[in-house]
Amino acid sequence: MKWTKPKGYSNSKVDWAGSVLISDTTDPQETDAALDVLDNWRAIHKYPLHVFKVRLKQVSEKMDPEALAVQRLKRLPSILFKLKRKYHGKEPTMKLSQMQDIAGCRAVMSNMDLVKKIYKEGYIKSDLKHKKVNEKDYITHPKDDGYRSIHLIYRYKSDKEGKKEYNGLLVELQIRTKLQHQWATAVETVDFFTRQAIKSHEGTPEWVDFFKLVSSAFAVMEKTSPVPNTPLYKNELYSQIKKKEEELKVVKIMSGWTEAIKVFESVHRDKQRFQYFLLELDIAGGKLNITSYSKGREEKAILDYSHAEKRNQGKKEYDVVLVGVDAANDLRKAYPNYFADTKEFLEHLKRIIAKAN
Repeated sequence: MKWTKPKGYSNSKVDWAGSVLISDTTDPQETDAALDVLDNWRAIHKYPLHVFKVRLKQVSEKMDPEALAVQRLKRLPSILFKLKRKYHGKEPTMKLSQMQDIAGCRAVMSNMDLVKKIYKEGYIKSDLKHKKVNEKDYITHPKDDGYRSIHLIYRYKSDKEGKKEYNGLLVELQIRTKLQHQWATAVETVDFFTRQAIKSHEGTPEWVDFFKLVSSAFAVMEKTSPVPNTPLYKNELYSQIKKKEEELKVVKIMSGWTEAIKVFESVHRDKQRFQYFLLELDIAGGKLNITSYSKGREEKAILDYSHAEKRNQGKKEYDVVLVGVDAANDLRKAYPNYFADTKEFLEHLKRIIAKAN
């Protein structure tokens, strides 16, 4: 498949594709046509996404040598889940063309001071020509499930010939600390290996409560707002975390996942040459396959991503994502959940348990 120009499909055609893919249609030709439109819509975001990621990397690393900046195009299951969640009656209340996080890049900073610095100096007070259309501060106001991060949504704008056709496309920027990142990826790891959907508000109460409590404990460490409906006093908070950990055997189970998974890499020895990585996680088989692509093979990477999703659509024991990083060594740091790597999260958890009465 060759991607059409950004304006090759009208917004109404894109929205049609989203409606078809969350409907109960049994027409395979219509479904395939809708998938092609969605694939194209997602793929055309690659250029503005790259622009925002390059700037985010430059700004974050200037402020923090330990900063990590990565990008990703939203996975098909995540897109469909979000559309279905907003679906009421015959028409979805969120249209595919309006989805703000099809393209996203993230900066992971060493601490809260640096998160505040990049947020204020790098974006809020900057002369960025792209228009900010939305902002969510989930650190000052954590989500009920414990998620904490800052989200900024921008609408791409360029006056350059050949780039104007991307004008209007949305890109989401996430800014978080290492601690917040460890929490978020630990949630995703549990989702993968227990077939839950804590991240999508469909987890078991025991695990949901555990992660809410731990997020509040992390907020205490960072001197930020606690998660709603969690203990305000450290002693009670830590005691509840210890109790939940003992019930769920979190340390034992998550450590076991890290030991059990087999990592298969189809990566060239000179890993620095590659910029895009297709991660395919076979949960039932306990293995991860990584395919790498040089910068010049980005279109091939996106096409393989689409084929992998279609080939395994509906398989709960399978997950795939295409990510962009500047060095292969950053891959595990950015997406530890795909490697069942929760070591740093568990170290913090053990310290909290040790302090519990």
